[in-house]
Formats: sequence, structure tokens, C-alpha cells
Amino acid sequence: MIKIPFAILLVFSAFNTYADDVAAGRAKADVACALCHGVSGLSSLPNAPHLAGQPAIYVVEQLRNYRSGKRQNEVMNVIAKNLSDAEISHLGAWFSAIKVSVETP
Repeated sequence: MIKIPFAILLVFSAFNTYADDVAAGRAKADVACALCHGVSGLSSLPNAPHLAGQPAIYVVEQLRNYRSGKRQNEVMNVIAKNLSDAEISHLGAWFSAIKVSVETP
């Protein structure tokens, strides 16, 4: 029998609580993220990163860091400040669900 430390289980269970609601994430992204990061997560501004295809855990971590002030950006700190844990998880699910392909010349 494999024993998984309780702390690891707690982290994954907390993350997975809301992670499957891609539709809610898309709806929130259309309102809160699309202006800078693009409707499909492809940035429309040179100083805003593409979010399409990013791992959910990365999006969630960065939004939580902006919300707490651990990561600083004058726009993102204001936007993330009002996001709930559920909304952040939904956004992570949405951006990670977008399939991105790369073509080389």
C-alpha cells in the first residue's frame, strides 16, 4: 500500500475542489481577463502574457500571489484582490483547457 503524506493530499484536494468548472472560468475570463490577455487567452498587449495552455496550478498560484500582494503588478493586484478561491480555480481550469499548437517554419 502506498502512503501519501496528508499535506500532499490536502493540497490536491483543495485545488481540485473547483478545478473542473471550465465554463465558469471562461465566463469569468471574458469579464476580467479578455481585455489584456485576449478572448482565447492569447494576449492583445505586448506587456500581458498569453494564458492559453498554461497549467492550471500555475495560473492559480500566480493569481493567489497577486491577490495576497506577494507578486506585484498594479493592474493584476487590483483585479486579483476581488477574486475568490473558487473563481481563481475556475480561471486555472479554463486557461489550462485551451489547446495551443505550435508550428515551426
